[in-house]
Amino acid sequence: MIRGREAPFSGFRGFTILWAGQFISLAASAVSSFALGVYCYLETDSVTTLAVLYALPFVPFLIVSPFAGALVDRWGSKRALLISNGGCMLVALGMAVLLVTDTFAIWQVYFVVVLMSALRALDLPAFEAALPLMVPQRDVGRATGMRLLAVATGSVLGPVLAGILLLAVGIQGIVVGDCLSFLFALAGLALVRIPRLPLAETATGHAALSVRQDAVAGWRHLTARPGLLSLTALLGVMSFGIGFGELVLPPLVLAFSTPDGLGVVLTLGALGMVVVSGAISVWAWPRRERRIGGLLAALFLFAFALALASLRPNLAVLAVATFLFMGCATIVTGIAQTIWQSKVEPHMLGRTVALRNAIALAPQLVGNLLAGLLCVHVAVPLVGEDEVRSETVALLVGDGPGRGYALALTVLGVLTALAVAWIGRSPRLRRIDEELPDVIAADWAAVSHRLLHESETEDQN
Repeated sequence: MIRGREAPFSGFRGFTILWAGQFISLAASAVSSFALGVYCYLETDSVTTLAVLYALPFVPFLIVSPFAGALVDRWGSKRALLISNGGCMLVALGMAVLLVTDTFAIWQVYFVVVLMSALRALDLPAFEAALPLMVPQRDVGRATGMRLLAVATGSVLGPVLAGILLLAVGIQGIVVGDCLSFLFALAGLALVRIPRLPLAETATGHAALSVRQDAVAGWRHLTARPGLLSLTALLGVMSFGIGFGELVLPPLVLAFSTPDGLGVVLTLGALGMVVVSGAISVWAWPRRERRIGGLLAALFLFAFALALASLRPNLAVLAVATFLFMGCATIVTGIAQTIWQSKVEPHMLGRTVALRNAIALAPQLVGNLLAGLLCVHVAVPLVGEDEVRSETVALLVGDGPGRGYALALTVLGVLTALAVAWIGRSPRLRRIDEELPDVIAADWAAVSHRLLHESETEDQN
């Protein structure tokens, strides 16, 4: 039977309450994470420390994700979200105590980052699996846009508020605020009813299965659906582009502009995420029959934005390119999540979402690593550090310092477009709506409605 049947809110209203609590928590965590990186850099004056803090979250997330997804399907989204948010609050509280008592050491932040990343690996599939259980199929796109809006807003607020709050309340106050923000997320969870299938009603679930076997079952479920695998591959291509681009962009801008100019470019990129996710949450576009076409078009525009950023050392051009880059990435993510939530059976959603996240995120880490190596040791020496040696290359990416980074982005844009064109030719991807019927519109809608009705009847009795 449904856990927490005393919770009064369900459906889209319940989802909105859940989202509001998560919104506050995500925004506070984004500010805390950015401020923590700045604080550690100021304390150590070490770029290596900063790089480790940025790269470290990938490792536990990739390792834990397959098992976290299995736990989401086994426990249900509500319990998984309670454990994730409660665990994050405890970790933040422990760090706050260390800071307030002046016993905090820089090495301790590595443990905090690892624990937070592992708990986020549980949070992401749990929230995504809860979404189609709470809202009607017609509202899945809007709800996905709302989730993306929360993430995008955090990306904007993080850099903006972190610097202000570091001066106003210090790192101690920021971490305490992050800790308190999880109370809003937990309060939202306490107020909403998230349906879950009893174990007996799932297609594969039974007590004898181990978490590892559950994770393997999720992998088999995914590989048996080539259309979803092709979709995951496209997300991986985009993820690599993001990882490569986010490392190349700062030196590319700073080669001819100031840190303030870089701040403008990054802010406009984050605003691209906010504008697009806000549009999705209002209009829930594109329509079902245009989703794959819209996704491929957004990916080609994503590749174009990479090439556009490399054309000339011009701040306005880079700002427009970054806005398009992040806006298109948000469109692709929103469409992919909507397709996933409508095509995967509810009892497998947590596992397959976690696997998709891990598979799609790994290329971002690879992109981070390769960007530094290829640019420093290949692109910049080949093009020239202070001026472009080749007239042909200068005609392509302009002249001046740092144009080796620009050439790397040009090549990346072309390769991204070629990869999207190659994967996009897959007939299984293009026919995904024909080969995989919408499970929300079929069996799950009836089961979810029945479970909610049974719970409401018990409440009345």
